[in-house]
Amino acid sequence: MQHTLRTQLLDAGTPRSFHVCVCHGLTPTDCAVRSLRLTLPVVPGQDAIGAALAQHGVASPALAAQLAALFEARLAPLADKLRESEQRLRLATRIFQSTQESILMTDAHGNIIAANAAFQEVTGYTEQEVLGRNPSLLMSNRHDDAFLRDLVTSLRRDGHWRGEVWNRRKNGEVYPERMAIDAVRNERGEIDAFVSVSSDVSALRAAHHQVDFLSHHDSLTLLPNRAVLATRVREAIAAARTGERQIALLLFNLDRLQRINDSLGHETGDAMLQEMARRAGLLAGPGDTLAHMGGDEFVLLLTECLDSDAIVHAATRLIDAIAHPVQVGGHDLILTASIGISVYPRDGASPSELLKAADVALSHMKDTGRNGFRFFKGEMNAHALRWMSLETHLRRAIDKGELSLHYQPQVSIADGRICSMEALLRWRSPELGQVAPGDFIALAEDTGLILPIGNWVIRQACVQNKAWQDAGLAPLRVAVNVSAHQLMVGNLPEVVADALRESGLEARYLEVELTESVMMHDSESTAAQLARLTDMGVSISLDDFGTGYSSLGYLSRFMLDKLKIDQTFVRNITTEPRSAAIAQATIALAHGLSLVVIAEGVETEDQFQFLRAIGCDEVQGYLFSRPVPPEQMRALMSGKTSLARLG
Repeated sequence: MQHTLRTQLLDAGTPRSFHVCVCHGLTPTDCAVRSLRLTLPVVPGQDAIGAALAQHGVASPALAAQLAALFEARLAPLADKLRESEQRLRLATRIFQSTQESILMTDAHGNIIAANAAFQEVTGYTEQEVLGRNPSLLMSNRHDDAFLRDLVTSLRRDGHWRGEVWNRRKNGEVYPERMAIDAVRNERGEIDAFVSVSSDVSALRAAHHQVDFLSHHDSLTLLPNRAVLATRVREAIAAARTGERQIALLLFNLDRLQRINDSLGHETGDAMLQEMARRAGLLAGPGDTLAHMGGDEFVLLLTECLDSDAIVHAATRLIDAIAHPVQVGGHDLILTASIGISVYPRDGASPSELLKAADVALSHMKDTGRNGFRFFKGEMNAHALRWMSLETHLRRAIDKGELSLHYQPQVSIADGRICSMEALLRWRSPELGQVAPGDFIALAEDTGLILPIGNWVIRQACVQNKAWQDAGLAPLRVAVNVSAHQLMVGNLPEVVADALRESGLEARYLEVELTESVMMHDSESTAAQLARLTDMGVSISLDDFGTGYSSLGYLSRFMLDKLKIDQTFVRNITTEPRSAAIAQATIALAHGLSLVVIAEGVETEDQFQFLRAIGCDEVQGYLFSRPVPPEQMRALMSGKTSLARLG
């Protein structure tokens, strides 16, 4: 009999268990139905199905083949989804373990069920140590009950919470943590787990604190900076208004720290700054402030001064503390301090006014000598304002044509004739009138204006001397003074060469005058520049001889042509045996080195005759002529006007 076979595959509701309905008969409508319960592998093959059917007394290869096809069609997509789910689970596990954020999972009752590797790194607890425990083991006790109630309420009501907490590591260290907690709900909407993701922000907090500290403190000395000082001064002023105590601002510089930087290096200089800051800090009281303003400048704010004697005592202690020797790099180093002092309310009612007054006092202290202190006085401010006005006008003086050169003849003692001259700078301002060289030359040195002014002097002297020669006057040498700043730049030979080329003046008619103090700055560079000038044919003279340091050393080291005896010796040469002996020894020494000797500041006939008697070669001074403008110098050179002594 021919049979027709139909099958239907039904899920039995348990893993690997299925109901199989089999219909068999002659026609589809004439079938008997039999239901079989088969237990099979996840993806069964034909053989496995045939064996399962045989257990139920059914031996039909055709039925086994049909069931195998049905299983493959239905279960293959499920297997693919299973493999995809497993892959995603492995990926989630990898992320869970490798993320830098600390992840903690609890059940609905708050019992820990999982923690990742980052959690162990942050807290110090391993996952095994915390499983089954409550996250409260991390509590630092920095949060009150109200904070914790709000956190729990937010989780129950909103399903999440975001914020920062202070937790405690296993080692007891308390640390800040930025945390996000989310509730996990099942298909019925019930909470069955909590997941927290958190980041340890202690390093970030420390970095922010460091940045904030460095924005208000000096990185080398760790002292408060100018901004903090201003705040402290304002606070002190507010407190002082209600009491009887004074406030004093001690602005002090470490004298000549630059020499230590130049000779021993900036590391040694920095070590000295740190040591001086430490010493000065020991003198500051609980309400006082020591601030570093930058470089070698500090401010000590005293807030508990009963009277001026207390301020003087503090300044004296500060000077003594700074002056104590310091052992740095095997060297015994000594610094001194110059202090300018301002007092509230006498010298100002604001931080800026008090600081300005102290700065003015400090400048006066430096002008009159270092290693001491000076209180601010009203007349000092007037002097400072005049100094500022001079600087403003001096910056415009060159462009406005306010500078000029006067010339003072230098006379040969042998024949009484003019043998050379010195170019001297003069400044007449339309607003300020005639400004004394002693005022504006020092100002030009301090502000750096001496560079353009000094270069202008060299060019102008060369141009004027060449103009006289072109007019038919006998050629004479003109001497110009050179500052330390011009030598420090290192391009003096180039400046001189340019001036000679532009003017057409021969180098032998130009003389460069330098002082001993100028030669002290980087003597190797100075010697090299002077050698180049000598090679060009320019004469070199040493001015103010005997007033500087190591005079004999400079005479032997540098290539010189002339030596000038300073007027401080000439002034008393006929009345003080010491000055006379110095002048006589200087002339003998110079002649032994084949140098020409000139004496400046000669004002009397007795001085002239004495210098003639001891062998001086040339003289310069009011006895013969004051410094005169170019037109008067031309008259002297041409013989139309006689020198004063000969007139």
